[in-house]
Amino acid sequence: MEQHGTFPIVLQKEKEGGYSVTNLALEGCYSQGETVEEALANIKEATLLCLEDEKTSMAENEDVSLHLITV
Repeated sequence: MEQHGTFPIVLQKEKEGGYSVTNLALEGCYSQGETVEEALANIKEATLLCLEDEKTSMAENEDVSLHLITV
């Protein structure tokens, strides 16, 4: 399988159950799954589809960092 790069994603547990996941580098690229593993597998597939879609553009801010704060 050809590699296309490493992408920042956000995985969030949903109140209704399951998980939503978003690829921050590709506009409109998101998926979901009942488990973390399923959500991660689904976002990989969605990312490949988004990369194939000529209408999908890279988000302008490709430099994403995660910061945690304690208050």
